[in-house]
Amino acid sequence: MKWDLTYLFPSLDAYEAAYSQTLALIDQLGTYKGRLGNDHDFRDYFMIHKDILKTGHRVYQYASLLSDLNKKNTENAARYQKVQIAFARLQQQVAFEEPELIALGKEKVMAFVMKYPELAEFKFGFDKLFRRQEHILDDHSEELLAHYAQLSSSGSNLYGSLSVADIENQDVMLDDGNIVQISNSNYRAYIQKSKNPKERKDIFEAVFSYYDVHKHTYASIYKTVLEADHALMKARKYSSSLESYLFNNQIPVDVYYSLTNVARKNTASVKKYLELRKKALNLEEIHTYDRFLDLAQSDKEYEFDEAKQMFFDSIKNFPSDFQEKADEVLKDGFVDVYEQPGKRTGAYSSSMADTHPFILLNYSKTLADVFTVVHEAGHSMHSLYAMEKQPSVLQDYTIFVAEVASTFNEHNLLDYFIQSRNATKSEKIMLLQRAIDDIIATFYRQTLFAIYELEAHKLVETGQPITADQLSKIMIDLYQEFYGLDITKEEVKQYVWAYIPHLFYYPFYVYQYATSFAASLKIYEDIKNKVPGAFDRYIGLLHSGGSDYPVKQLQDAGVDLTQEDAFHAVVKRLSDLVDQLAVELA
Repeated sequence: MKWDLTYLFPSLDAYEAAYSQTLALIDQLGTYKGRLGNDHDFRDYFMIHKDILKTGHRVYQYASLLSDLNKKNTENAARYQKVQIAFARLQQQVAFEEPELIALGKEKVMAFVMKYPELAEFKFGFDKLFRRQEHILDDHSEELLAHYAQLSSSGSNLYGSLSVADIENQDVMLDDGNIVQISNSNYRAYIQKSKNPKERKDIFEAVFSYYDVHKHTYASIYKTVLEADHALMKARKYSSSLESYLFNNQIPVDVYYSLTNVARKNTASVKKYLELRKKALNLEEIHTYDRFLDLAQSDKEYEFDEAKQMFFDSIKNFPSDFQEKADEVLKDGFVDVYEQPGKRTGAYSSSMADTHPFILLNYSKTLADVFTVVHEAGHSMHSLYAMEKQPSVLQDYTIFVAEVASTFNEHNLLDYFIQSRNATKSEKIMLLQRAIDDIIATFYRQTLFAIYELEAHKLVETGQPITADQLSKIMIDLYQEFYGLDITKEEVKQYVWAYIPHLFYYPFYVYQYATSFAASLKIYEDIKNKVPGAFDRYIGLLHSGGSDYPVKQLQDAGVDLTQEDAFHAVVKRLSDLVDQLAVELA
């Protein structure tokens, strides 16, 4: 039930040797400054890049995973910081690369690629480089930016320290007299089981009061994130921070605005669902944390092995290769299952080129955890498929398509529960609730956060102050718009902006949960309805890794996110499910 990191390195000594080798390779890259116009030097330089991808990224993953297992371990933290410093140095050492390639010109660079077949996997990257040529600075300016790279990421590092390493979980006395320690990982499960509004409030505030106490610190940290984005946007001559994040992967800004527009104009089913919940649960007033309450009660717990087996059963009608990859990614040694002191919260799949993926969970045996297992398995399967067809440089797929495989597995598991089991009325209600909650959490909630990010970045871009009150006001207004809820009545909920790590770690990331969800729903419906070639197109998407622009990859898989229809399909799906739930509850 734990990671076996000897897969990466058999010992710390082996890791240290690889770390030293990585440092040497990084320094070696710097000696090629001014030499890329020579075809032999050009080839050797990019072959070193491949060596770093093979060795250095494994070093980075090992240090990162060890750190996530115990954020309180100072040796692990120091080791990870050393790797981060090394990769910041890598940016400095290769700061000359892009300006020098631009000076050589696309024709000459592509001629070198044609001459050396071993460099063919870099071709797409060069295409992307010359596409953003206007945003690449001169040699000296790129070097200056590289020197500030580590400083510009200080906001996310500070957030990690405050939210994980320094956090102190609170104890809450439950109605049964037991005193339990409440954490980010377990509070949902305790709220889900609670029948007392006061107890639910206490559990919720045990987590969110921390963000209230530290709200000004979180606002200052987020200010550094926003200002770093703004500074880089200005330096590289983008029109907005949003464009700076979307441009490299050729994602039209219109995709972002189409998503947010469709979500904002179609919140009726969300509000209808909340009213259904309020009535069904006999609540005088509904709160955001009441979303964890089941409309149909069940004390059933799902052991991890049971969750795996349900996943395997749900895909038994898919091709054997798909089933084999599902089994492979959940093998012992590659999944760290349970919560432990100091362990990073949440869940993720971590993969590097030509390396078996690792999955982190904080499994607490709920139905939601079962879906988390298949979700993260989807990411890891995507990595295995990409590894199967793509060279190391092109295996890393973009965030924009990353959530397709994960949510595809969730759609399929939901249907398995509904169709493959003789569901009782209670089970039907539970599964409908699950499906509706997924759409609201993945499509609407993430789009709400996407709008928040846009508004927060606009504060910087227009020279407005960034305070805890200002950031909270954006959230208060958005929760009223999307849910019809006044979150100021919950006192600490307005600091949800400090609770969401993605906003600090990965700006303009969360909207892609919504776009990926829309894409995966379309792909899954095509496969379920036996549209000719649909499954092959889906596997083609997984095989393609990072070998093309993501909007084009999805178009090839049968989804065009440049059109609003894909998003309206999610809106319709939610409306249908809410109507079905209303019938069952009646």
